[in-house]
Amino acid sequence: MTADDDLMPTIATERRTFSDVLDALPEQAWNTPSLCAGWRVREVVAHMTMPLRFSAPRFIGEMVRSRGNFARMADRVARLDAQASIGTLLDGWRTNEDNRWKPPSGGLKGALTHDVVHGLDITIPLGIEHPVSEPALRIVLDHATSPLSLKHFGLDLTGTRLEADDLDWAFGDGEPLRGAARHLLMVLMDRRLPPVTFLVAPN
Repeated sequence: MTADDDLMPTIATERRTFSDVLDALPEQAWNTPSLCAGWRVREVVAHMTMPLRFSAPRFIGEMVRSRGNFARMADRVARLDAQASIGTLLDGWRTNEDNRWKPPSGGLKGALTHDVVHGLDITIPLGIEHPVSEPALRIVLDHATSPLSLKHFGLDLTGTRLEADDLDWAFGDGEPLRGAARHLLMVLMDRRLPPVTFLVAPN
């Protein structure tokens, strides 16, 4: 595992790579539904940049307006900010590629996970490649399988072993569920994927 203090170069590199992905999207793609229920690509990008753009006082103010409910606040702000132009949304991402924001209790691993997962929320429905590096993907997979993350998403993986078929990674014990590492990550994130073939070993 990469030490948290050493993760900023990885985070910045992954963000720059994803900038190229966003920059190449045609205008109509920004209105495509993402894997985040009720959000299009533009809402996801607005949400990805929200913690990078907001000062602490502004964040607290938005939380007060939402009566302390983060999910309600995040949805309201994403829908509002998504009304901005594509250029403005892109600029909000590009100008924060080196931002050292850390989610509460998540550290820089949590920040990397936030970036990678929401990037996949966008690229998987569009059927395009999200060029996440293998080292970054491994860090995110390990973070997603931490006790805190599993508890947060309420996943019961009893009797299931997740096995990536495109890199040497596995988690759990029991009946194997095999697939691309990025698809297994989204299972851990409780996302409903479009039809994807998982190879399950016969009994």
